[in-house]
This record gives sequence, structure tokens and C-alpha cells, in this order.
Amino acid sequence: MKLKQLKQDFAAELVSIYPQTEIRTFFNWLVEAYLGWNTTQVLLKADETIADEKIKLFEQALTELKKQKPIQYILGETEFFCLPFRVTEAVLIPRPETEELVEWVLEDYKNHDRSLKVVEIGTGSGCIAISLAKNNKNLQLTAFDISAEALEIAKENAKLNQVKIEFIQQDVLALENLPMQTDVIVSNPPYVKQDEKHGIKANVLDFEPHLALFVENESALVFYEKIIELALAQEKVPAVYVEINQALGEESKNLFSQAGFKKVVLKKDIFNNPRMIKAEF
Repeated sequence: MKLKQLKQDFAAELVSIYPQTEIRTFFNWLVEAYLGWNTTQVLLKADETIADEKIKLFEQALTELKKQKPIQYILGETEFFCLPFRVTEAVLIPRPETEELVEWVLEDYKNHDRSLKVVEIGTGSGCIAISLAKNNKNLQLTAFDISAEALEIAKENAKLNQVKIEFIQQDVLALENLPMQTDVIVSNPPYVKQDEKHGIKANVLDFEPHLALFVENESALVFYEKIIELALAQEKVPAVYVEINQALGEESKNLFSQAGFKKVVLKKDIFNNPRMIKAEF
């Protein structure tokens, strides 16, 4: 089968499920992964004959895509902050909005010439901690997660990106104090309320880890409350950077203000949604 025919058949199988632009993106990613050709080569090699064993890989991917399995899980990899990351269903797929949280921290500390201890709470794939460590050598990262499976992926990603991070398996909600004096706490914790599940797409709801996504309706801010508690337990209260539920922007901001943080900034993301908070004393 020629590449152009494979492309047509691929699109025909998915047209009832995904937009055309998304189908093209899927196909190009798979071609790059399975054939090693970039987008330009896809156009130039339209008449190339594809080996049967490669076609089987595309067919397997199609089967998974029809179930709305995320392409990142099918490939086992993704990109975040221009860095490569391995992903499985044990970890969330990193989002562009979270890159903005990383950018915020890096911008604030780009001119610091001393070592700073940074703790990430709920590291998942390690994308935040690894991106910070990779882009600022003065940031010493310790990353917590409750999931042993997630931490194994995070460790692989740290090795892949050649950064040194201390990973600790810990239920942070059961933690009374951080084991080290900290300058910065950063976190993208679970914040989607159970009653918001109806608005979640199947590719997220059916495949991404619920442990990293959802909180109970009556305790929607439980992780922020714990982060505040851990911050205030330090001798020197660290700066805190967190991603938040856009529907709880003001509630989240007030939580930090009422806890005594003197400077609390609520920031919007690229989609103009209230998405991040920085809290300082």
C-alpha cells in the first residue's frame, strides 16, 4: 500500500470521531514514530510503498484511536516545554497550560544566583520538576507523588532529560511537614470535582488516572489547604505556585489570602481562564 492510500484510509476510519485537523496531526505523528518521516516528507513520499509490518502498526493505532485512547499513550511519549517525556496511563498527559506555570517560576527566578530548594507536590510524569531543573541549574528539585507507578515514569523521564531530582513516594495529605526547608513549592494537584465529570471528554475520563484528576465535591480545595499547611509549617514560608480549577479561581485565591499570604496573584492562561496562583509572604 502506498502512503497516500494509507493516509486516505486512515482518515476515512476516523472522520466520524475526530476533526480533520486532529486526524492529520495523528497521522503525521504516527508516520514520524513508525516511519521516521517529518511532515514535509509525508507530502514528498506520497507514492512510497509502505511495508506490511508498518501498516499493521497503523492499524493497531487506529483500533486504539477509535476507542478515543489519547495518541500520546499509543505512542508512549509526548513533548512538554520542548523536552521529551515518556507517558503511560499511570500519569496525566502534560498540558500546554501547565507549561505556563513552569514559565512563571523560571521567569521569577532567572536572575537568582544562589541554590534554591524547590518541592513539587504531585509530580506525575515529572514534567514540571524536570522542566524546572533542566532550565535553571540553581533549582534543586524534590518531587512527591502517591503513585509508585507514576514515580517510575518520572524517574525514567529525569534520566531521559539528564537532570537530577529526588523523588519521594508519599501521600501528601498524610504529611505533617516537608522533610526539608523549602524555598518554593510548585504543584498541579488534583482539582476536578466529581460533579464535573459529565463535562470531561472520553479520551480523558476513560484513560487518564482519576487519582491525579478528581477530588470530592465537598473538599475541592483539599490539596491547596494541605499545601498551605505545609508552607506555613516551614521556618521561612516558601513561595507557592499552583495550577487551579478555573471554576474556583476566586475561592482558591481567597484561601491563600485568608491563610496570611501577603501577595496572592491569580493569573489567566493562554485561553483566558483563571489557571494559576502565586502566593508569597
